[in-house]
Amino acid sequence: MKNKLLIYLILLLIVTSASSLSAQRVFGLHGIGPRLGVTIDPDQFHFGGQLDLGDLAPQLMMVPNVEVGLGDNLTVITTMLEVDYRFRQDWGSWNPYLGGGIGPVFYDSDFGRSNTELGLTLQGGIARRLVSRAGFMFIEVKLGLVDAPDFKATVGWMFGS
Repeated sequence: MKNKLLIYLILLLIVTSASSLSAQRVFGLHGIGPRLGVTIDPDQFHFGGQLDLGDLAPQLMMVPNVEVGLGDNLTVITTMLEVDYRFRQDWGSWNPYLGGGIGPVFYDSDFGRSNTELGLTLQGGIARRLVSRAGFMFIEVKLGLVDAPDFKATVGWMFGS
């Protein structure tokens, strides 16, 4: 598990430190950005990054993300493929959204036990375009439905969208 953690941390650093312009040229991405927040059960601080892969349909966006949770004698790495429905097309005001995600969740305790589960989440939030029109910020809450942390509150930014 320690090797997996190192690999995910390196991937996370690469993803969140790449400039949006370079990312758009190399990977065809619409945006990239950091995220951070708190988790309840387990009680942790989490950080990570996400990619905007573009809209699947009008107002339906696909946002894969990676989060690393630390605390409560446990390290949790969640890698989710999320799909969110935006209720408005206008990005100039706060835009509410609802969605869900699925992906592997890696648990590694300080006591030498590790486990991998397939997590399922439900999330909702609000997003608003940045003044520069080169991305957006969001505030999100996430509920773990199956084999994922019970509750997460997250803030984040997406650059290049």
